[in-house]
Amino acid sequence: MKNYFLTLILSALTLFGFNVFAQVTQTVRGTVVDNESKFPLPGVSVLLISDTTKTIGAATAVNGQFKLEGVPLGRQQIKISYIGYNTQVITVQVISGKESVLNIEIEESSELMQEFKVVANENKEVNNEMAIVSAQQFSVEETERYAGSRGDPARMASNFAGIQGSDDSRNDIVIRGNSPLGVVYRIEGVDIPNPSHFAITGSSGGPTSMLNNKLLANSDFFTGAFPAEYGNSVSGIFDLRLRNGNNQTREHQVQFGVLGAEILAEGPFKKGKNASYLLIYRYSTLKMFQAIGIDIGTTAVPQYQDLSFKMNFPLKDGSNIALWGIGGNSKIDIMVSTQKDTSIIDLYGENDRDQYFRTSMAVGGITYSKAFNEDTYFKSTVSGSRDMQRSTHNLVNRSIINGQFEVDDDGIYNLMDYYYENYRISNSSSLNRKFGKKNVLKIGYNIDYFIASYQDSILKNDTIRNDYRVRWNTQENFVLAQGYVQWKHKFSDKLVMTTGLHAQHLSLSNATSLFEPRFGIKYTLNPKSDIAFGAGRHSQSQPYYNHFYLREGNTVPHNKQMGFTYSNHLVLSYSRRWSKKIGTKIETYYQNLTNIPIEQSPSAFSLINQGSGFARFFPDSVLVNEGTGYNFGVEFTVEKYFSDGWHGMITGAIFESKYKGSDGIERNTDYNGNYAANLLVGKEFKFNEKHSLLIGGKVTIAGGKRYGLIDTLRTQNQREIVFQDTQYNEFQFQNYFRTDIKFTYRINAKKVTHEISLDIVNVTDRQNILGITYVPLDGAGVSPFRENYQLGFLPIFFYRVDF
Repeated sequence: MKNYFLTLILSALTLFGFNVFAQVTQTVRGTVVDNESKFPLPGVSVLLISDTTKTIGAATAVNGQFKLEGVPLGRQQIKISYIGYNTQVITVQVISGKESVLNIEIEESSELMQEFKVVANENKEVNNEMAIVSAQQFSVEETERYAGSRGDPARMASNFAGIQGSDDSRNDIVIRGNSPLGVVYRIEGVDIPNPSHFAITGSSGGPTSMLNNKLLANSDFFTGAFPAEYGNSVSGIFDLRLRNGNNQTREHQVQFGVLGAEILAEGPFKKGKNASYLLIYRYSTLKMFQAIGIDIGTTAVPQYQDLSFKMNFPLKDGSNIALWGIGGNSKIDIMVSTQKDTSIIDLYGENDRDQYFRTSMAVGGITYSKAFNEDTYFKSTVSGSRDMQRSTHNLVNRSIINGQFEVDDDGIYNLMDYYYENYRISNSSSLNRKFGKKNVLKIGYNIDYFIASYQDSILKNDTIRNDYRVRWNTQENFVLAQGYVQWKHKFSDKLVMTTGLHAQHLSLSNATSLFEPRFGIKYTLNPKSDIAFGAGRHSQSQPYYNHFYLREGNTVPHNKQMGFTYSNHLVLSYSRRWSKKIGTKIETYYQNLTNIPIEQSPSAFSLINQGSGFARFFPDSVLVNEGTGYNFGVEFTVEKYFSDGWHGMITGAIFESKYKGSDGIERNTDYNGNYAANLLVGKEFKFNEKHSLLIGGKVTIAGGKRYGLIDTLRTQNQREIVFQDTQYNEFQFQNYFRTDIKFTYRINAKKVTHEISLDIVNVTDRQNILGITYVPLDGAGVSPFRENYQLGFLPIFFYRVDF
């Protein structure tokens, strides 16, 4: 009888994919190319080195492709070596439900018949061969590994030294004290609109990203003195690469969680052919929060959906065509008029009105690339995009009666409506050319043609409820053109220099920046340490909608001629690898900002403080490009690479961020928190080859938000918080502190992988102050000024299956 029940249990486990006896392995395959010419390399040795019990290896074919079969599950190390190239060791997570497909780029050595250095991918060498300093590569695994990242590249980047999130409810990031306005997202060489749900025009973030991390290949993130091909930014660049679908095996993934339900499909269009597809669809499931009573910062239920895809077609002549796209829409109705609880403060909207908010964004393109030979590579992308924001605000006058909110008689009426829409047609083209082993030249351009439409009207006063003033009424076409040239020279494998020149022109304001030099140099002191220096001049246009604001009674915009803001970057970097397991990096930087828009009359205002949160900016005054600012600081990273079943990282930054308005007084910027630090740690408990538990934790501490003395009269007139110029940003709220923890349980069955994950944000439910909000209450007898808190305790879970 005992044997009978044992047989029955094992049969059931086998039926559901839990084969308890057979060893489960997986295939690892991919392509190896030259990192500068992108030319496929034949005869490269690819060897599994983490499993010493067996020899698993292969040599790449003529097309640079390789295939390793029977690879054990878990984290594996693979060594790539080739005569004349630096040997590379990479780490890959192998699971049973999905093949690991790698695109590997290796660097040619500048010296012959030498002992070539070994490069480990824990160093996170970036894809861009021209980057020297302030550059970081990140992977899909990292967007999921770190607690609190939620699979979002921007939230993941806030773990890096010198990067902070500006608001827990959004994914805007502050880089080295700069406004989030300075962050640019780029896909396949073209700049794209803000890729966030519920995005406010002119911003770079939002509550939820449309960028599905499952679409991304290893990508680059730059925080200063970036190469000449990147422009129209004074802060940071996300240079995103999209991965190809599996071109040999059809694979699927289904995921269901609090933030959304997802389905992924990828595979070859036809077996035996190299063309592939990758398709991902997600639909929000935040209504679950309401059902279980979790606070997400709003009583309304955000609804959103997005779709991402890439179709890849290798051609017979060695060239490649890829079609790709990302798009989504979102809506939320924040109904203050239905709220009774006087303690409720909504993080996503104003607390004196009903708001109906709709957004959408879509971008798609076609990318052509070709490696003509071992020395020459060409890439060109043509894309089109549309982004839209539409909102209606109905003012709600209410009082507190018997301890709860009650709407006054005739207390709801229309206050404002706006509709913003941008179309963009873009082309990015570049040519890489190697001249021997020591020199690489890259030239290229980016052209964006915009079709912009901005409409906005607001009630003039509360007494006449059909008398509106027009604040935006514009339809305009304009062009942003950028060009660059870059050169990289290897004096030796130890000493590398890059230099370049960027230029750009914006027809909207007839602004031109012809001379933006970039420079970087890196010296390898010994096999374990490097020192590097980078410098560059960078420019950035202002948010386009700010150019078209109309003062009352005017029909012609008064700020259309705003020019570029400029920033000069200096960066000094030192990195050391103490052992195979531990590495450190220290960077110190200085940024000098000029031509920042400020008011003509003396005031504390500067556009340097705009760019975060859900508020738009209304420039009533004429703005001139005469403001200045500066940022300086030191950043450090200590990282324990994944080994012995665990990894850890400590990042920190001490910095200053200052500016001057038209009154000439030096003040703290809104983003001058002075310091920030993160502690991250993760441990993998491997019960056997099929079952494992991953536990990750993160602790963040940072300087509190800046604020000043409230100007009560102007706040009442404008119905939003306005600070006095006197002592503006002289005060700081209490320090920001947050602890996150993440649990992931993984089951590798035969050809199926199950994952159950719980990510708990703000475990201690710490009340971190975001700012002060204005909530006018008729006859309430309480102050209309209230502290506004960031997100509290927030559990996020999902179940995922790969097959």
